Amino acid sequence: MTAITAFKAYDLRGRIPTELNPDIAYRVARATAQFLNAQTVVVGRDIRASSEDIANAVIRGLVDSGVKVLDIGLCGTEGVYFATHALNASGGIMVTASHNPPDYNGMKFVREGSRPISGDNGLKDIKALAEANHFTPPARLGHCERVDISRDYLAHLLSYVDRSKLRPLKIVCHAGNGGAGLVVDQLEPHLPFEFIKIHHEPDSTFPNGVPNPMIVANRQVVIDAIVHHRADMGIAWDGDFDRCFFFDETGVFIEGYYLVGLLAEVFLKREPGARIVHDPRLTWNTIERVAQLGGEAVLCKSGHAFIKDKMRAVDAAYGGEMSAHHYFRDFAYCDSGMVPWLVMAQVLSEASVPFSALIRDRMERFPASGEINQRIPDAPAAIQAVLARYQGEALTTDWTDGLSMEMADWRLNLRSSNTEPLLRLNVESRGDTALMQRKTQEILDFLGTLGAIAADH
Repeated sequence: MTAITAFKAYDLRGRIPTELNPDIAYRVARATAQFLNAQTVVVGRDIRASSEDIANAVIRGLVDSGVKVLDIGLCGTEGVYFATHALNASGGIMVTASHNPPDYNGMKFVREGSRPISGDNGLKDIKALAEANHFTPPARLGHCERVDISRDYLAHLLSYVDRSKLRPLKIVCHAGNGGAGLVVDQLEPHLPFEFIKIHHEPDSTFPNGVPNPMIVANRQVVIDAIVHHRADMGIAWDGDFDRCFFFDETGVFIEGYYLVGLLAEVFLKREPGARIVHDPRLTWNTIERVAQLGGEAVLCKSGHAFIKDKMRAVDAAYGGEMSAHHYFRDFAYCDSGMVPWLVMAQVLSEASVPFSALIRDRMERFPASGEINQRIPDAPAAIQAVLARYQGEALTTDWTDGLSMEMADWRLNLRSSNTEPLLRLNVESRGDTALMQRKTQEILDFLGTLGAIAADH
């Protein structure tokens, strides 16, 4: 048995060719087909140099397992989500490494209905089957069909907006040389917007750096373009564009937390009383906005598999994470990086004030630290130490995802990363930026006494 080290908590990601190569991809595909007892599987790939070879190996593995493969070609992760659901496939495999460096690649997996496959519900079984490399021979070989989903996919994206209400906004869009630009170009003829396109062309070498807007240095080119062109909004994506990031008309980067509240407002106006799922890292703004609009806020552990399961369980109209993942019932409860900016463009089109004015009040009411990452020798011990330090003043303590503590006028969430050896800290307050900043520094100083050091991201 050969260990496959690229399997992670939610997907498979590794360096090419040592941790992921066509042989491993073939075995993983055969294992996925056997685990799902699949009849049909959608396969898509991102723009990375290695993606075509990896996708071809996946297709071979599926065909050798007796599967009918629906090859949708170059796409974002949401393309596989959309196609798996729309085509009633048994599952889907997306070949992507998202925002990882160019010498990485990976796979994301879904079952029927685009339900996620993660470490809690099948990924470990697929790993074991792939490592054993013994597969049940099929009654007959499968075959591969090339399928073009672009017309239905674009129509679905455009269904989230009323184009009669859109006005000619000026929008800076930063694709990071990933795949998002391909979809923007397809949407452009159907929209009245003027796009200022930055690092727009797909380039598998990522000449302008890895496509990850969470890296602060990657944002400056967007900020400069917004100011120079006097744009109404800026947007940026990671490589497979399952995350969408926003900038206001002044060039200020908007924390994903505040977008959750704005998008919740849109969907509650469309569906009064709807349920809105949110993560535990920053919560007060979301809870208040949802309550004010007559909806029901539902708390859920961070991570796409948890959010999607919770959304299905409570039939939520929308779900959002501060990490810039946004989920929609009508998108098979999956996350999309295209739907959020289209919806926000309609909000701005109908608003009588600029983007900054829509968000300023919420940022002032609930100032937040943003997520701060720390490397630390013993994360569980550090979390217990923070609990002991603040439990005397805490009004509530919650363990939905790491440690959440609410005090009278500020709160914290401290959690271990699911995918990296990091502690992630978020702090917010009720209308007191100085308090939020002071408590954030206080906690960081305390973690420093336990051996924590700042992480790069």
